[in-house]
Amino acid sequence: MPAPIPAPLDDALTAAPADPTVPPPATDVLGVPLALTDYERTMDWMDATVGARGKGYVCVAATHTVVACQDDPELRAAVLGASLVVPDGQPLVWAMNALGHDLSSRVYGPDLMARYCARSATTGTRMFLYGGRNQGALVQLALNLRRRFAGLQIVGGYSPPFRPLSTEEIDAVVAEINHAKPDVVWVGIGVPKQEKWMAALRDRIDAPVLVGVGAAFDFHAGLVPQAPSWMQSAGLEWLFRLSKEPRRLWRRYLTYNPRFVFGFARQYARHRRSQTGDRPAR
Repeated sequence: MPAPIPAPLDDALTAAPADPTVPPPATDVLGVPLALTDYERTMDWMDATVGARGKGYVCVAATHTVVACQDDPELRAAVLGASLVVPDGQPLVWAMNALGHDLSSRVYGPDLMARYCARSATTGTRMFLYGGRNQGALVQLALNLRRRFAGLQIVGGYSPPFRPLSTEEIDAVVAEINHAKPDVVWVGIGVPKQEKWMAALRDRIDAPVLVGVGAAFDFHAGLVPQAPSWMQSAGLEWLFRLSKEPRRLWRRYLTYNPRFVFGFARQYARHRRSQTGDRPAR
């Protein structure tokens, strides 16, 4: 079940903009602009962009994404080009609050997908699913979502092979998505492929909103279990996932987690020094 809707952010962060398609403000964490947002405001932006037939994409960032942007210029460009970069990882929420903000919860990719599907079952927003381990897993994902959210409109799906697509294959995928006329394309092919895919094809895909949600496809298809809520709240989801898929994930977590801790410690030290420097002398 999705987590309860978090308490609202402070008034400065939740005040509705005159144009609802304007993304919420962001704060910099290790060079990545993380949106000061919650589930409701993120979904409101998605709905407004769909309603205006605009074009944007959402990156759902964990600490791995933030650190990987330092190593991969193409990923960094894709993330910086996003309309919103939401804090998927609990440590990112702690980091943002340490810098003076007041977020009560992360915007966890699997929960964002579930909550928006629940809303869309009522509003009629049309979905396309791009990703999954294989076509069978994608079919199971669509079946699970339709069972859980009665009335949800999933108008198509495609599970790409685990190799770079040819120009002809990319053209065919774009044509298939545009023919299906979705409002939102959920992209579940993992970091950094999904961010680069959204950035590269954003102008060619007619759907107003693209959202990269990584492992959400596996979770909602029932292929991989999610961490207990207490581990998620404690920022230990990475440990649970490592225990389930050690061969695939050990390098990511044992490399990127320490780099995030040390990198943010330096950023926080600079933040504290700047605050001290701004105080009037007694």
